[in-house]
Amino acid sequence: MPNRDHAPIRVLAVDDDPRFCELISDTLTGCSVATVHNETDALSRVQMFDFDVVLTDVNIGGIGGIAVCQRIAEIDPDLPVVVITGFGSIDTAVAAMRAGAYDFVTKPVEMDSLRFTIQRAAGVRALRREVNVLRERVQAQRSTDILGESVPTRRLLERVARMAESDAPVLIRGESGTGKELVGRAIHAQSKHAAAPLVTVNLATLPAGTAEAELFGTAAGPGEPVPGAFERAGEGTVLLDEIGELPLELQPRLLRLLEAGLVRRAGSDLDVPVRARVIATTSRDLDAAVEAGTFRPDLLLRASVLDLSVPPLRARGRDILLLAQHFLLRFAAEAGKDVRSIGPELAQRMVDYPWPGNVRELRNTIERAVTLARGPRLELAEAPERIRNYARSDVLVVAHDPSELVPLDVVEQRYILRVLEAVGENKTLAAKVLGLGRKTLYRKLERYGVIERTERKGNAADSLDDDGGDESA
Repeated sequence: MPNRDHAPIRVLAVDDDPRFCELISDTLTGCSVATVHNETDALSRVQMFDFDVVLTDVNIGGIGGIAVCQRIAEIDPDLPVVVITGFGSIDTAVAAMRAGAYDFVTKPVEMDSLRFTIQRAAGVRALRREVNVLRERVQAQRSTDILGESVPTRRLLERVARMAESDAPVLIRGESGTGKELVGRAIHAQSKHAAAPLVTVNLATLPAGTAEAELFGTAAGPGEPVPGAFERAGEGTVLLDEIGELPLELQPRLLRLLEAGLVRRAGSDLDVPVRARVIATTSRDLDAAVEAGTFRPDLLLRASVLDLSVPPLRARGRDILLLAQHFLLRFAAEAGKDVRSIGPELAQRMVDYPWPGNVRELRNTIERAVTLARGPRLELAEAPERIRNYARSDVLVVAHDPSELVPLDVVEQRYILRVLEAVGENKTLAAKVLGLGRKTLYRKLERYGVIERTERKGNAADSLDDDGGDESA
């Protein structure tokens, strides 16, 4: 009964009958079995040595098997305990489970069933260890929860660290589901404001007519004045999620706050100074919103003193599998399921799939797959139909089966990146081949996570004849 690391499962058997302990040792072939005959020795061994499973009779002398479960749970909450009870002792079994036992078996013990139970318990122990290691690894990263090893992710983490050193407003751009709010939280967590509150306001979900009160507070009406988000944050950070949804009539007030550090509650004539840092996110093209007259250009300039683009998941390569494994361990632990890995067919499909919903879609996909999983590995059959039936295409797709077709924006992205590769990353030449203005090309490459916005500003502005091409391409 080897475990997944091909090491023997380490079992501590506790029973006051030496003959039964000997039977357990002989039966659990392939396991490393240590035996003790009382609860004192059992608790001492658990404190001194590392076991995968404890197997204890409920009727051992002294404090008894149920109390042993409780004590072990205090020493090592992740160590599963399997309790042996008399036949038909349902009340005893229930009491054992409430005391923290992982499972129970009844006498006379059916040895094949016991082997299976021990192996399953050891798998859960290994899974809990993996989750703990992953949790420690994630907590060790100052950027909390931004996982990845790809070049775009490393570049993102570097910029997060630099932006955390400043108090200037930050605008975080990216497609829906890329984790923009998570990036904003990471900037706050690494900044000198980290000990102060982080107040998040999602402007896309605020009920109509409540944005003013939520952001700036109210002074009029019955009762005490109510401070808004900027006052509540104190010397912390206000994270404005989806700033592009801020009503046009409130945009001058936010601009004044960013420029003068003053806020005025609704119904008041008094200005209140605020010291909170402002971080905003958007999945909209705010440059286009400025052109359409729905977003003020001066507010965009002031809100984007520091500008950060979060790459889409499809641009992060093998980070997809790292994130998938992270979600797998998390949801398996929450569900108490012994699911540990991703099958090769599903892994390849996930790398090929374009993930239009980004990290949010990946998270939901893994949660669904873990729920449906029947074995220790996630298989392709447990993925949603859109992923199971996805067929990787090259630049253009010609097919009779509609399931093989891809969205137009995905086709466009693949074609642009293919042209850029063909011309040796020469963006000026690529823009000419594509029939795009350089500003347009740089904007698209920024959205794909290929370049940073600062690079677009530095390069696209050095030409006066940058109005060629179709902006809608």
